[in-house]
Amino acid sequence: MTSTLIKSAAHKLNTPTFRRLANGLTIIAEQVPVDAVNLDVWLNVGSAVESDAINGMAHFLEHMIFKGTAKLQSGEFERRIEQRGAVTNAATSQDYTHYYITTAPQDFAALAPLQLDVLLNASIPDDGFERERQVVLEEIRRSQDNPRRRTFQHTTELTFDQLPYRRQVLGPTTVIEQLTAQQMRDFHQHWYRPQAMTAVAVGNLPVEELIRIVEEGFAQAVSGQRSAKTSHPSTPHSPLPTPHSLLPEAPFQHIVRREFTDASLQQARLVMIWRVPGLSDLQQTYVLDVLASILSHGRTTRLVQDLREQRGLVSSISASNMTYRHQGAFYISAQLPAEHLDEVEAAIVQHIRTLQTELVSDAEIARIRTRVANHFIFGNETPSDRAGLYGYYQTLVGDLSAALDYPTRIQALNAEVVRTAAQTYLSPDAYGVVAIKPEEVVSC
Repeated sequence: MTSTLIKSAAHKLNTPTFRRLANGLTIIAEQVPVDAVNLDVWLNVGSAVESDAINGMAHFLEHMIFKGTAKLQSGEFERRIEQRGAVTNAATSQDYTHYYITTAPQDFAALAPLQLDVLLNASIPDDGFERERQVVLEEIRRSQDNPRRRTFQHTTELTFDQLPYRRQVLGPTTVIEQLTAQQMRDFHQHWYRPQAMTAVAVGNLPVEELIRIVEEGFAQAVSGQRSAKTSHPSTPHSPLPTPHSLLPEAPFQHIVRREFTDASLQQARLVMIWRVPGLSDLQQTYVLDVLASILSHGRTTRLVQDLREQRGLVSSISASNMTYRHQGAFYISAQLPAEHLDEVEAAIVQHIRTLQTELVSDAEIARIRTRVANHFIFGNETPSDRAGLYGYYQTLVGDLSAALDYPTRIQALNAEVVRTAAQTYLSPDAYGVVAIKPEEVVSC
């Protein structure tokens, strides 16, 4: 096994230890003086690795993970967690799935192996599969009734022509209705292996103890996996499953517009989209994060001041740099009266032109540097914060230093770099637009 202590020169608060075991499992551990321990297990699998025929499988499997193993009956894992006052949860995204528990330090050795058992040895029984299918279908129905989710779906379908990020993580009803328990067992066996996992343990126990508990828990779980799957022998030395190699899509070549009506809305929605680099080109994402901050992160920022505070054209407006593994999407979204749609779009385009022709002021750069540094510190206070930070970057980037050096990378950027990025990635003449209007009321 290999073990490395990773230190950040600028932020000594973060000193995780990195260790890779012979079976391919990555363990990251850090002791922090908070009376809790968080174990966050990240898997290199999300909806992006699915084919259209099984879209929604990764999320559906997240539900089924908690339905029991050969050692734990359905519901027993949650019961044991709750008995000790611990908490557990999980999330599935396009590029990853992760599961975590937060426990008292004295309970970690007893509860961590349970989490690892349910991850590696989920039984996925036929009857439980059918019951949970109805739960997932109801979740899809609720998401379709949510205006914010509908807006996001329209946006992603315009943003991506071919990349799987255009699909919804939950999957469509027609697919979920046709999935079988055996398909899920096969999917689980392929992706839920130590080689595809990063286990992050952060809390108030010595680092070597955290690593030992996780390592022993995985050894027990893998042993149970071998005995439970005699018809499919475990292959711990087989190649690591990896997500499909996907190429980013070309930037928009002109303005591509999609318009919808939505009877549930009181105000219109406007989303403007640019295709930008994702985590596979990590260096470019830093300056795009800065551009989003300049435009809308705070009441004194450009779009908020101009369009909401001064002109009153929008009730809310925000810019965000969405960073998927294979591509990013730079979004500017607003909620506004429908009669202001054209004026607001034109105003946003003018702000983009200004970013391309004028250097950002020293005061704006200084504000962003301070904000990023403070948010990094504030967002690293709890064991779960740190475990999430480490797991995300190790899983999606394969480089833990990217998590630790983020403030340093942001602070190294200058006004000229920001202007060049705006010129390169945010064309005022070629972008996507989604406009959703409330259904007009016709008076008699």
